[in-house]
Amino acid sequence: MEGKPQRYSVYLEPHLHKALKLKAAETSQSVSGLINEAVRRSLAEDAEDLEAFEERVGESLVSYEEMVKRLKDNGQL
Repeated sequence: MEGKPQRYSVYLEPHLHKALKLKAAETSQSVSGLINEAVRRSLAEDAEDLEAFEERVGESLVSYEEMVKRLKDNGQL
């Protein structure tokens, strides 16, 4: 972790807050820790998606209509 953690107000829906508090208690973690973990995972998924997009930059695009036609022609629809 770089530097001092930043304080931030997050407004959670009551049922999500309750679930987080229960999970925190069951896993001996803090609610903040669970939120940090979830955000970290989400950002890591975004990074993976961006890498995949970069790897496929040179590929030709297929329209939705063409894909449906291909699926139908191949007996997949």
